[in-house]
Amino acid sequence: MVSRSLGAEIDGNDKLKDLKKVLSLSINDLPYYLKSCFLYLGLFPEDHLIGRMRLIRMWVAEGFIEEKEGKVFEEVADDYINDLLNRCLMQVATTTSDGRAKTFRIHDLLREIIISKSRDQNFAAVVKEQNVQWSDRARRLSVHYTLQHLQSNRSVSQLRSLFMFEVVEKLRLHTLFPGGFRLLTLLDLENSRLKKFPVEVVNLFYLKYLSLRNTKVKIVPRYIGKLHNLETLDLKHCQVTELPVEILKLQRLRHLLVYRSEFVSHELFDTKSGFKNTANIGVLQSLQKLCFIEVNQGSGNMVKELGNLTQLRRLGILKLKREDGKDLCSSIEKMNNLRALSITSVEEDEIIDLQHLSTPPVLLQRLYLRGRLEMLPHWIPSLHSLAKLSLKWSRLNDDPLVYLQYIPNLVHLVLCQVFTGHRLCFRAGGFKKLKILGLDEFFELKCIQVEAGAMALLEDLSIRRCQLLEKVPLGIEHLTELKLLEFIDMPAELFNTLRPDVKDGEYRRVAHIPEVYSTYWRDGEWKVYSLESLSDGENCPLPSTVTKTDDLHTRWK
Repeated sequence: MVSRSLGAEIDGNDKLKDLKKVLSLSINDLPYYLKSCFLYLGLFPEDHLIGRMRLIRMWVAEGFIEEKEGKVFEEVADDYINDLLNRCLMQVATTTSDGRAKTFRIHDLLREIIISKSRDQNFAAVVKEQNVQWSDRARRLSVHYTLQHLQSNRSVSQLRSLFMFEVVEKLRLHTLFPGGFRLLTLLDLENSRLKKFPVEVVNLFYLKYLSLRNTKVKIVPRYIGKLHNLETLDLKHCQVTELPVEILKLQRLRHLLVYRSEFVSHELFDTKSGFKNTANIGVLQSLQKLCFIEVNQGSGNMVKELGNLTQLRRLGILKLKREDGKDLCSSIEKMNNLRALSITSVEEDEIIDLQHLSTPPVLLQRLYLRGRLEMLPHWIPSLHSLAKLSLKWSRLNDDPLVYLQYIPNLVHLVLCQVFTGHRLCFRAGGFKKLKILGLDEFFELKCIQVEAGAMALLEDLSIRRCQLLEKVPLGIEHLTELKLLEFIDMPAELFNTLRPDVKDGEYRRVAHIPEVYSTYWRDGEWKVYSLESLSDGENCPLPSTVTKTDDLHTRWK
C-alpha cells in the first residue's frame, strides 16, 4: 500500500514530514538555473533510465541553459549534469566504455517530491494513472504507457512540451487534443505506435525538438521545411532512408540523427544504415551532430560540402569511396570541434584513403573505421585525446600494435580483420591505459604474446573467431587486473588447453553448434556455455554467476 501511494503519503503523513523537509532542503538549495533542470527529471517514468544526450538536448530546447563564453549550450548543460550528480540528486546508471556517463536515474522519493512541486508550480503534469487532475496552465504534459487516463477535451493551448513514454495505443494527436498546441516547443514520441509522420507538426512554428525515435515512420514530408526553429530531429531507429530537400531550410538544426542499427548474430559490430545524400548539406552550419549520411550518391561535391560544417562534434559517414578520401580529409581538417568520427566504406574491400589528413582534430575522442586500409593512417598515433578506437576490415600487412601502443589515453580498442600476420605481440610499456580489448576474425593468427608491463590496466579481453589460435595468449598471467576473459567461436584445441578434463564431444553437447564454443573466466574458474542457448533462453547451461540481464548478454544482443 505504501509503495502504491508513496506520493500521497509524503504529502499527507505527519510522520513523513521530516523526511520531506530534509529532501526539500537539497532542492531549495539549488541555484536558480538548476531548479528547472531538476524538476524536469520528474517527467520521466519511475525507474526509467534517462539518456544523457537526450536530456541535454531537451534542456537546450526548453531554454534552461545559460550562455557561457567559450562554451556551446550542450557543454554548459553537461556542467549542470555534473553539478546535480555532485549533489547526489542524480545517480549514474550506466557508463560508456571510455568512462562517460551514459544514463541516469533518480531516487523514487525524490521523484515523488519533484512531481508534487511541479504540480504546485504548474511546471508539469504527469498522467500515469486514473483520476490524475492537472491544470490547464501546466506547461508540460508527460503521458506514461497508456492514453486511457488522459482526460478528453482538455485545453492544452498553453502547453510547451508533450511527452509520450511508450504509449501502447496508436497515436492520433488531432483526436487527443482537438484544440491543438501551437506554442509547443518540444514533442517527444519515442517508442510510440506511429507509422506516419504526424501531420499536426506542420503548424508547430516554435518547435525546437522533435523525436520520433523507435517508431515505424518511413517518410519525412516536405513541410518539415516550415519548422524554422527546429534544433533537434531524432529519427534514430526509424525506417527513414531519405530526407526531402526542404530539410536545408532548417538553419538552426543542431542535431540530425537518421540511422538504424542491425545486429548480426555473433557479431562484435552492428551494421548501420543511414540516409541518402542530401545536396548542399553544408548550408546547415549550426549542425553539431550528423549521423549517418551516405555519400556514395552523385559527385564528390557531397564530401566537400561537409567541410562547411565546422561546428560538428560527431560525424557519421557511410558508403565512402576511395576517390573521395582526399576531399574528406580536407573537410575533416576544418572540423576543429570534432569529438567522434565514424567512417564506413561503400564495400568491405573498398579502400578508405585517409593518408591526406595532415592536421587531425585534436579533440577527437572516438574513432571508428570500417574498410580496407593500405596502411594505418599516420595521424592516428598522434591523437592524444583518443579514448576509443575501432577498426574493421583493415587487413594490414604490418602489425598495427607497433603504432597504436603509445596512444596515451586509449581505453577501449576493438580490432576485427585488421592484421594478416601470424603473430601479435603486446610489448612492455604499451597501452598504458587500455581497459577493454576485443580481437575478432584474425584468420591467420597463430600466437598472441603479452610481455610483462604491457596493458597493465586491462580488465576485459575478448577473442573471437581466430580459427588458427590454439593456445591462450602467452604471458597472460601478466594481466593482473583482468576481470573478464572471453573466448567465442574458437578451435576445440584451445578449449582443451583450458579444461583438459573435459572431452571434445562434451563441449559440442553444451554448445549445440559444432565447432562453436564459448567460455569466460570468472570467480577463479572457467565457465562454458553456448551463444545459441543464451539467445534462445532454453536449456541454458549458464552458471549462477551469469543472468539473462548480465552485461555479456546485453552486449551480444
